[in-house]
Amino acid sequence: MPTKTKTLRIPTPDGQADAFAAFPEGGERHPGVLLYMDAFGVRPVLKEMARELAEHGYYVLVPNLYYRHGPAPVIELPEHIGEEIRSTVIGQLMPLIEAHTTERALRDADAYLGFLTTQPEVGAGPVATIGYCMGAALAMRTATAHPDQVAAVAGFHPGFLVTDAPDSPHRLVPQLTAQVHLGLAEHDLTPEAISELNQALDAAGVAYTTEIYPGTIHGFTMSDTDAFNPSALRRHWDRLLPLLGRALTTS
Repeated sequence: MPTKTKTLRIPTPDGQADAFAAFPEGGERHPGVLLYMDAFGVRPVLKEMARELAEHGYYVLVPNLYYRHGPAPVIELPEHIGEEIRSTVIGQLMPLIEAHTTERALRDADAYLGFLTTQPEVGAGPVATIGYCMGAALAMRTATAHPDQVAAVAGFHPGFLVTDAPDSPHRLVPQLTAQVHLGLAEHDLTPEAISELNQALDAAGVAYTTEIYPGTIHGFTMSDTDAFNPSALRRHWDRLLPLLGRALTTS
C-alpha cells in the first residue's frame, strides 16, 4: 500500500529526539511498531526498511538514539560502510554507544512508546518493538519494561542481549508477555548463551523462536555494509511479518 513519511521530534526527559516515521496513506489507524536502529544509526537503509514495513500496514517509528549528541546522522557516514572503514566508524560511535546507558534507554523507551501510541495514525491495540544489532537488546528491554503494551518483539543480529550484567536483557525475560523472534548471525552468541536465553524464554512461557540464519555474519540485514546477505534479509521479512500479523491488532 502507498506510504507517507515524516520527520518528527519526540519530547523526552532529556530533550528532543529526532525521529523518522513511515506509515500507510489514507488516514486510517494502524498498529504501531517502534524500530530501534543498529549502532550505525538512522540513515537511508533504515528509512527504507521502515517504508517497506509500513507498506504492510504498520506505523513505524525510528528514533535517533544518539539525539543527546545531535540530530542524525550524528557522525558522517559513508554511503557504504565497508570493512576497510568499519573499525574507524565504530571507534567514532563507541562513546555514543557507551553513553546510552540502560537508565537512559528505559527513560527514552517510555517517551518513545508514549509518543507512538498517541499518534493519530496509530491504533489503540498493542505495539511491537523490533531492533537490529544493539537495538535488539533495546527492543527486548522495552518489551520487558512495558509488558502491558508490547505484544511482539523481534531482534536481528543482536548485540548486548546476553551479558554478565545483573540487568542483562536475558535476565529480564520473566517480565515478558510478548511473542518473540530472534534472528542470529552465526557468531552473535555462543551456544551456551543461546541455551541460557532459550531456557529463560521457556521458563517465561512466551511464544518464541530463536534461529541462527545460515551463512551470516553480524549485520546481515543492512544493505549498506559488507555484512549484507540478501537471502537472510528475505528470511528476516519471512519471520517478522507473520510475527507482527499474529501479535498486533488494531481497535
